[in-house]
Order: sequence, then C-alpha cells, then structure tokens
Amino acid sequence: MRRTLILIPHEIAGLPIFGFGWVLILLGLALVIRAVMVKRHGGAVGSFLATEGLMWGLFAAAVAFILPSVELKNVDGEAVGMAIRGYGVMLLLGVLSAVGLAMVRAKRRGINPDVVLNMAPWVFIGGIGGARLFYVVQYHDHFMADSFVETVRRMLTFTEGGLVVYGSFIGGFLAGSFYIARHKLPLLKLGDAIVPCMFLGLFFGRIGCLMNGCCYGGQCEDYWAALRFPPGSPVYQDQALQGDLIGLRFDPTTGEVSDVASDSLAEFAGIKVGSIVEQIRLDDRYQDGFSKDLPREQSPRGVVAMIDGKIYRWTPQQLPQHAVPVQPAQLISSVSGLSVCLLLCALSLVLRRDGAIMLLGFAAYAVMRFVLEMIRVDEQGQFGTNLSISQWVSIGVLLCTIVAAIWLYSRKPSDAGHSIAEPT
Repeated sequence: MRRTLILIPHEIAGLPIFGFGWVLILLGLALVIRAVMVKRHGGAVGSFLATEGLMWGLFAAAVAFILPSVELKNVDGEAVGMAIRGYGVMLLLGVLSAVGLAMVRAKRRGINPDVVLNMAPWVFIGGIGGARLFYVVQYHDHFMADSFVETVRRMLTFTEGGLVVYGSFIGGFLAGSFYIARHKLPLLKLGDAIVPCMFLGLFFGRIGCLMNGCCYGGQCEDYWAALRFPPGSPVYQDQALQGDLIGLRFDPTTGEVSDVASDSLAEFAGIKVGSIVEQIRLDDRYQDGFSKDLPREQSPRGVVAMIDGKIYRWTPQQLPQHAVPVQPAQLISSVSGLSVCLLLCALSLVLRRDGAIMLLGFAAYAVMRFVLEMIRVDEQGQFGTNLSISQWVSIGVLLCTIVAAIWLYSRKPSDAGHSIAEPT
C-alpha cells in the first residue's frame, strides 16, 4: 500500500504554491506569453480574450479557490501540501492505456481513431461521474459533514478512492451512447473496439485500489498471497472499529460480544463473552506532539471502547502493527481484468459479428464481479439477502446481455467493410 506518491509542499519561500501563490503567478505569466504570441501573429488581443478568456478565468479560479481546499491538513488544521495519490495516478494510467488501445483497435476496424479520441472525454466524464455517484449513494452517510461546503468537498474528492466500477461502466456507456447517437455512429462496431479496453483500465484501476487500501477482501489465514495492511489504511481502521484488532467479535446490532480471542488485548483487559459493546471508535488523543509538517492522516490513532459502561483504551503502540490478513481481492480483480482484456482481443480475430465482443465483455464482467464479491467484505447484503448491490447489478447486467445476444444473433449481420470517418 502506498496512498501518497508525492506530497507537494504547501509553500515555497514563504509563498503558497496553490491559492494566491506560485501556480497563479505562473498561470498569469502563461496568459501574458499567450497574448504576446497572438499579437505577434497578427491577431487581436481583444478577440483572443473574448474566445479564451473564460477558459483562463476558470483555470485561475480553480487554482485560487478549489485546489487549496483539497490540500491535506496537519493535526492543527493547517495546510501541509497536496498529495499526489497512487490511486489517482493509476486511474490516469488506466484511462490513457484504455484510450490508446481503443484507438488501435478502432483503426483495425476501419474506424478513424479520432472518433475514439473525440469520444474519450465524454466517456471519461460519464464514467467518473457514474462511479462517484454510485459510491456516494451507496455510502452517503460517510460524506455527511458539519457544513454543506465540506460535504460537497468530500463527495468531489475522488482521487483518493471511492469509485465503483459498475457505476463507471454504466455512466461511461450512457455518455458514450449519447455521443454515438448524436453523431450517428454505429454503436455495436464501436462497442467491439472499446469494451475490451475498459478491462485494461480496470487492470490499472485495481492496482490503484491496492495502493489506496480500498476494495479489500475478507479475512483469511496468513498464506503467501494474503495482504496485511498498515495502520491508517481503510482495512486497518475498519478492523479496529469491528473489534478485530483487539481480539473480540460482537453483533453490530445488539453489541453483544460473541467471542474473545485468547491472548488478545480484549482478554487481557478482562472483557468476557456476553458483554455489551456500547461504543467503539478511533482515538485521536495520541496526536499530541505529532509533527506539524506531516498530514493528520499519518498521525497515530488508538482505539477507545465503552463496554458494559466501562471505558477501555488501547494506544497505537499496543495495537497490532498490521491489519489481520485479508484476501488479495484487488490483485485478483486486476489480473482478471487483464486476462479478460487479452481474451477479448484474441476473440476479436474470430468473432466478426458486430456487437458480439461488446456483449461478451459485459457478460464477462458480470460473472467476474459476482464471483469477486464472494471474497470481498466491504459491501453489505441488500434486499434481505446476502447478495451485495454489485451482485444484484451483475445479475441484471447478465440477464440484459443474454437478451441482447439473442436479439443480435436473430438479425442479419451488418456490413463489416463499412469505414467510419471522423465525426463533424
């Protein structure tokens, strides 16, 4: 796990980098240089500002007001810098690799690669929007804050994790379909070129999940492939709140302790089976003295619990140095995504009917995600069953894919030799 690859400092030489600082100064210089170049080529500065002024203004507003709000804070609430997250970098690599492969596949099918390039921003925005919306709706209680601005900020901070692949597929598909319909392009032919590439993006995206510590698997024995995440990771924090790190299990509804592990912190504290856990949370009192040059998220946190009316505390030093081993769900999903991508690319040489590869990709992901959910524990059962929301969506996608496949093979194949020029 490596959530932060680079931490850009808050200030250099006493002047902040973001906000009203270095980046805004550089942006102003770039605007001046751009205006000079326009004038040297015989253009009018007024006309230039009329056409590009809004774009430059939006960039300036983002640098001055938006970027400072996403900087990490120390234990005193002071900005220490902006984190370049491993999750965000892997997400970017996933997008670039998927678009690049889609352009190559499109060209081999007689489609102008510029069609894919022009459609990519629509699919990207729709995919990110759908992925984040799916996650926010599913975990809406995680985003509630004391102020409306802070709540919105939490909802928009997606580069640290919190994207649901199904939401991305659905949002990207709808946005791409809108673009295709608007420019009267063939959905099935383009779908065959693009869908396999989404699995390449999934390969990189799940590596990002591994670096972020999210989308983890269920607890398991400590075997060669098991993952043990460090303090501060989502896995570690969730296991702390569930009592796993101190060696007890309790009913999340009633709070009744059902098991106390031998030689555990809970047993040493005298907690017994049948006790009632009234509250358990992370304890921030150990942040005193922590370096103010580092983000608060890196500060040590203990665990405090109220059990049978008595308060118990465990310091960061008492807690385990790693979380309980979990299944490598992120690695399994990543390798599966790459395998499906390669398989679909190979089958593209055999299956010539437009739409076949696209539908096969939909079905493959539905099956893959349904099975993957069996080793993941970060989603609860829905509708009175043990099936997670992603498994229910998988069932729906698979059924729709079967119906679409029946329709596809009951119609006359389209002309495979038709080329597609760049949309106007």
